[in-house]
Amino acid sequence: MYVKGFRNFISRGNLIDLAVAVVIGTAFTAVVTALVADLITPLIAAIAGKPNFSALTFTVHRSTFLYGSFINAALAFLIVAAVVYYLIVAPMAKVTARFQRDVEVTTRDCPECLSTIPIAATRCKYCTSPVTPVVQQPPGTPTDRRPPQGPPWPGTWGGSHRR
Repeated sequence: MYVKGFRNFISRGNLIDLAVAVVIGTAFTAVVTALVADLITPLIAAIAGKPNFSALTFTVHRSTFLYGSFINAALAFLIVAAVVYYLIVAPMAKVTARFQRDVEVTTRDCPECLSTIPIAATRCKYCTSPVTPVVQQPPGTPTDRRPPQGPPWPGTWGGSHRR
């Protein structure tokens, strides 16, 4: 009985996904750490003239404060956060926004209670206040996806192309 429960626990999908995420996260940490140590820190040293701040200290009543180590850790954190943001988060947000752009909207917020209701609703199912229905275009109707100014969106250029 205990073995079967353990086997079910181990074979659950989210546990395996978590294990894969930890392994990939560890490998990615090594890559980002190498990037910071081998490329960015020497760049800071070339600009600031000091590659390592760990020797910076001050003493108060025979207690030594290693504020240079804190500066090193803070810089490493900021650099790693910037690398993660600009190389992973920002590009993934653009990819997600591109896929979300083509998703048909099926819900909206009630103007009275701000609950989510179907887009074609004439009355809110939560507060029962009447709402103006939104007229939807039939699925086959072309829409103008062109921004107010500037070039047309890639989906409206015509011709055969793949997204």
